[in-house]
Amino acid sequence: MTLDIIKVFFPTALCFFIGIGITPILTHYFYKYRLWKKKSRRDDSEKKESDKVSHVFKQVHNEVGELSTPRVGGVVIWISVAVTLFIVFLISIIFPSDLTRKLNFLSRNQTILPFFTLIFAALVGLVDDALQIAGKGSYALDSIVYRKVKIVTLVVLGALVGWWFYSKLGMSSLAIPFSDMRLELGLLFIPAFIIVMLATFSGSVIDGIDGLSGGVLATIFSAYAVIAFFQHQIDLAAFSGVVSGGILAFLWFNIPPARFYMGETGMLALTVTLSTLAFLTDTVLVLPIIAFPLVATSASVIIQMSSKRLRGKRVFLVAPLHHHFEALGWPSYKVTMRYWIISVIFAIVGVVIALAG
Repeated sequence: MTLDIIKVFFPTALCFFIGIGITPILTHYFYKYRLWKKKSRRDDSEKKESDKVSHVFKQVHNEVGELSTPRVGGVVIWISVAVTLFIVFLISIIFPSDLTRKLNFLSRNQTILPFFTLIFAALVGLVDDALQIAGKGSYALDSIVYRKVKIVTLVVLGALVGWWFYSKLGMSSLAIPFSDMRLELGLLFIPAFIIVMLATFSGSVIDGIDGLSGGVLATIFSAYAVIAFFQHQIDLAAFSGVVSGGILAFLWFNIPPARFYMGETGMLALTVTLSTLAFLTDTVLVLPIIAFPLVATSASVIIQMSSKRLRGKRVFLVAPLHHHFEALGWPSYKVTMRYWIISVIFAIVGVVIALAG
């Protein structure tokens, strides 16, 4: 038990300090090459909505920060994770012993798959960020066409990972909390994985206030480290902890005033990896509870868009939800701190359900 705890906490701490160490170097190049958007987002409804609505949008939208703050900060997270994994693996090879082999958390049945999804999704997100930063063509304006290209890419990734779960790991059903029954999906398991992955990614709109997404995601991945640990998936627990360590290193520099934003390279990597962890721990039906802030944020956008189309009215002053609270007069730091509190509470509830159920 003691060695298992060390196996989780040692690489987690190592990843945090690696992230802290490499960030000044990365930040230097972020600013040197001006890795931020060259054009600001515009409220698409600004021409259609009232002046009051347009004013609210401008009030909560940090246009100055968007045009002067690097948007690729997520690389700090996945590079830290990759370096940590490589160092621990290398130590086990150069200094072979029972201890070093035990500390190595790279394993085929637990961590290779989530690590692959993390890196692949991060690279896809990095390409997206690069196109946004270049500010050329319709992509710089978040063209619907290019959004569809990104979604198709995610669907392909989801199909591959879902197929791996189904054919290689033999998974075809979902655990139902507090029940011995399972939801048998058969071949529908693959599209189910795609849906869960896309739904989780939709929560990436939470990355809208300095420090918000980092604190929430660090809590969620920590929750999955606890779940995996008590399921005796120690390698997976270590991996989840390492990702949390990388996020905390990012958060150290993302708290107001942010040195950089996470960008798609971070949000895409983390949300896709989160979906994979949910399936590996067989807690898919508990994921909406553990990741409640992501669910609520995504739902607020869906509700807002649906209400505008069906009723011609807005439910929230501004969507996503965190901007609605800002529009009500809450300081951004208050929104962030309360999101963190809610995230911790729901993570605890989710962990209890996952382990007790």
